[in-house]
Amino acid sequence: MKTSTFVLGLLAGSVTAAITVLYSTPQTGSELRTSVKHASSDIKYKLSDVKGKFAELKSSIGHLAKETKERLPETVEDLKDTLQHWQQSTEANKKRLEKEISSIQQSIAELEQSLLSHQK
Repeated sequence: MKTSTFVLGLLAGSVTAAITVLYSTPQTGSELRTSVKHASSDIKYKLSDVKGKFAELKSSIGHLAKETKERLPETVEDLKDTLQHWQQSTEANKKRLEKEISSIQQSIAELEQSLLSHQK
C-alpha cells in the first residue's frame, strides 16, 4: 500500500468522522459554527503534525540509505576477511579429521578382511 493512499484514507476518515459527530449532536447554529471552527483548527493542527512526522520519516530514511551505501561495502569486506580467516583457522582441523577418517576406513577394511579370513 502506498503511503499517500494511506494518508489520504486516514484524512478522509477523520474528516468524515468529524462531520458525522458534528451533525449528529443537537446544537444551535452558532454552537455548530463554533464546533466546526474548533474541529477545523484541530484537523489543521493534526495535519500539520502528520506532515512534520512524514518529513522526519523521509529524512530518517534518507539518512539510513546514505549510511547503508557507505557502510555496506566495508561490511562485505569485513565478512569476506572473517570467512577467509575462519577457513584458514579450520584448515588444520579439517586435515586432521580427514586423516582420522582415512585411518578409520582403513581399520574397518582390515577388520572386514580379518572377519572374512576367520569365517573360512
